[in-house]
Formats: sequence, C-alpha cells, structure tokens
Amino acid sequence: MDGDRVEIDGGIMEGGGQILRVSTALSCLLGLPLRVRCIRAGRSQPGLRPQHLSGLEIVRDLCEGKLEGGEIGSTEITFTPGKIKGGTHIADTKTAGSVCLLMQVAMPCVLFAASPSELHFKGGTNAEMAPQIDYTLMVFKPIVEKFNFTFHCDIKKRGYYPQGGGEVVVQMSPVKELSAINLTERGTVTKIYGRAFVAGALPIKLAKDMSAAAVRCIRKEIRDLYINIQPVREPDDQAFGTGSGIIIVAETSTGCLLAGSSLGKRGKNSDKVGIEAAEILLKNLKHGGAVDDSLQDQLIIFMALAKGVSRVKSGPITLHTQTAIHFAEQLTKAKFTVTKSEEEDPSKDTYIIECQGMGMINSNL
Repeated sequence: MDGDRVEIDGGIMEGGGQILRVSTALSCLLGLPLRVRCIRAGRSQPGLRPQHLSGLEIVRDLCEGKLEGGEIGSTEITFTPGKIKGGTHIADTKTAGSVCLLMQVAMPCVLFAASPSELHFKGGTNAEMAPQIDYTLMVFKPIVEKFNFTFHCDIKKRGYYPQGGGEVVVQMSPVKELSAINLTERGTVTKIYGRAFVAGALPIKLAKDMSAAAVRCIRKEIRDLYINIQPVREPDDQAFGTGSGIIIVAETSTGCLLAGSSLGKRGKNSDKVGIEAAEILLKNLKHGGAVDDSLQDQLIIFMALAKGVSRVKSGPITLHTQTAIHFAEQLTKAKFTVTKSEEEDPSKDTYIIECQGMGMINSNL
C-alpha cells in the first residue's frame, strides 16, 4: 500500500496544524492513504498537540480509518481512510484547543457521508489562534452555506483558555454535491453589530468598556451608521471558567459579512481588546474584499470540492490561504488561480481567488 501513499510535507509554507486539517479531510473524502511528515516543524512545540490529535481521531472515526503515529508530540502520521459514515461522533481536546478548528477538519467529510451526522466538539469555544465560535456562527456559517448545504450548531457550553471545558454540537445532513460560489461584489456597509462578552469571575463593566472603546474607534472612520455591540455576561451554567472577548461584524448591501475579533487576557486592558477588534474590522473593510482575512482560507477546501467555477474577491492573500490552495491542488483535481483585481480605486488591495472545482459527488446518495 505504501507505494500509493500521498506524501505531505507538514513543515512547508504555513507549517502548522492547517496542513494537517486540509490534507486529512481530503484524504478521507478522496479515499487517499496519506503520510504527513515534519508535522508543525516550525512551531515552538513541534508535532501533534491535543487539538490536532483530536481532529485526526474524529476523521479516523468518521470513516473507520487507520491512524498510525497518533500521539502527542508525534511529527509523522500515516492515515488510511475507509468509508465515510454518519452518526454521532465526539472529539474532545481535553484542553482549550479550539472546537472551531475541529469543525474545520470534520465538516467537509460529513457532507459526503452516507447518512446525517451529529458531531460533539469539546474544548475551547473562544480560544487564541483560532476563530471564535461567535465568528463561526455569525460569519462562517451564513457564507459557507452558499455552497448549498446547511448545518445546525448549538453552543452547549462556552470554554476558555486555559481549561477549555466548552462544548458545541453540530448537526448536518450529507449532500449530493456542492455548488460553486461567487463572492465578488463587496457592496456598501449597511450594518455593524456584535457582542462583547465576559464569563466567570469577570464583571459586566469589562464588556461595556470593550464595546464602548470599539464603537469610539469605528466612529472615527464610519460616522453615519448605528453601531450595536451588545455587552453580555455569559450565564454561569453556559460557560466553564473565566474569559472575555469581543466580535464585531459588518454586513453589506450585497450580503457580505466581514469581522474583527479579539480576546481578553489577564493584564490586558479592556479598551485595548475592543480597539484591537475594531482595527481588524476596519482593516478588513479597507482592502475592499468581499471576505475578511479569516474567512479566506476556510473557503478553499469547499471551493476545491464544489462543482463549477468559484470566484472570491479578497484582500491580500494570507499564508494560510496559500497553504490551503497548495495542498488542495496537490490532493484534488481542482485548479486555483489568484489574480490582482483590477480596481477603479488604486487604494484598494484586492485579489480574485478563482477555482475550477473537482465536482466531488457523494456516491452514497
């Protein structure tokens, strides 16, 4: 069998967990045996962390595959996929590892399962170095559903660094195929809204301060729009541990959603958290793309699997996106091109990501 294994170098380009997520999901979908070497080679703690291992294990379980080298710190794994089945599956990082990143690896797989799935993801819902669950629900979900599928996501409990303890449940039914998307018209900003949250031992005043600071920051650039950032305290029975943060979403006349978010941590002034999120949002609005910098790379695997030509207008291409494209092309027959967008406005730095999708068909349906 080894002669037919696809060899992946986990240390190139972005060099992190994303290479593992994209390549294992595609391996599972395409039935390609995989070997990934040099996993997270460039990171301060190389090899698999609990979150990456949980992601590999849920994909293994989803398709009754075989995983070798699946232990913490391992820098090489081999994965032999089986047939993707639906049903109930649990992925528990037992840390504050991001549930949103677990979702990224599992979701493409269950779209092409034989029957509906219920996925329980346990870990951090609002964690550093990953999308917050609020981003997943407010931005990722409505946009990714344009590929012609839907999913239901229920936040059972929120969890924060360092203990985690959060849980979300995702339910989805398989599809026959995915449709291509066209996200090239940014439109004008019509609404700005969001939530600033505290949980556990933190007072609601911190949420109010984050919200107020964010509004002040956005006001300097955008004067004529009502900005609604709700300060909330997460109910004690719906959050584990102590955490705080903010997400701000801009909605446009063409239905685009772009966001900025930030997390609080000990010793970090709450105004600074609010301003950080506001500045990320403003930067995302400034480049003129129809998607923000966090969504870019999350769409690549779906574009590769879809039938037909997808086009997405974005800001400068992130290293995560370049990495996702590289491995999607290596593993599928999808073809990507990235071109600088011809803008009337020279201050805009926009690109068109175009993909001729492979047109994956769910043979179970």
